[in-house]
Amino acid sequence: MDIKFNKVSFIYNEKTPLEKEVLKDLNFEIKKNQISAIVGKSGSGKTTIIEMITSLIMPTSGNIKIDNCYIEKNSKIVNINELRFKVGLIFEFPEEQFFNSTVQKEVEFGLKTFNYKIDEMSKRVSDALKMVGLDDSYLSRNPHTLSSGEKRKVAIASILVFNPQVIIFDEPTVGLDSNSKRNLMRLIKMLKNKYNKTIIIVTQDVDFLHKIVDYVYILEDGKVILEGDKYTVFSEVETLLKHGITVPKLVEFSHKVLKEKNIKMGYRDEINDLIKDIYRYAK
Repeated sequence: MDIKFNKVSFIYNEKTPLEKEVLKDLNFEIKKNQISAIVGKSGSGKTTIIEMITSLIMPTSGNIKIDNCYIEKNSKIVNINELRFKVGLIFEFPEEQFFNSTVQKEVEFGLKTFNYKIDEMSKRVSDALKMVGLDDSYLSRNPHTLSSGEKRKVAIASILVFNPQVIIFDEPTVGLDSNSKRNLMRLIKMLKNKYNKTIIIVTQDVDFLHKIVDYVYILEDGKVILEGDKYTVFSEVETLLKHGITVPKLVEFSHKVLKEKNIKMGYRDEINDLIKDIYRYAK
């Protein structure tokens, strides 16, 4: 399911002394069945974009097309409930929003809110847990007693239970240790490759991103200033640094070797591949 921004602008506190334009005539498209990243400094408009995609806020002008739904100001076209089954948003620290006594109650809460068919609910909950690598033994457990990685999985399952076509992760690696990050990486890849989900990740963790994303949008002052596949975007080291964007460590190392030793090592996703390159050139 493609997501298309058509001349989208957004102004906070419109027509007041505190008026501030956050997004400025945005035109870009997020392709279906790929992992896309939105990267930018604080205040660049990243959060506003994902709030619009989930229809939490409406554009001041322009529209966003998601499947057969249009998100635009004063529009009656959007079926909000239908859209929220298609698009799921996993907030930063989603486990902090837990308030149910068992994992089952936590995961099924949203379905009950939308009056989902009760005879199908248990299967939906079990299937969602299996997708994140948790079995039915977790159903009766208290989510507050789980590890940080398990809590994050339960939070993701509470979104997957709706079977959304688009899944948005807002700063998904915050608070996770390295092992939990690896598990999350495997999960996101599986959601794309096995279940054909469209994934959007908003984060400052570029080292996590460059291992898994397909396409990257660099945002600054409410505008997309650079976009392309990850190899193209993350190779623009000087441009990224100029705009205050952190460069992935592996890319930064390869760039430094090129500048100081005039050795072109190429683009590497994994540290082991980079080590092999270093060994080959050292010989």
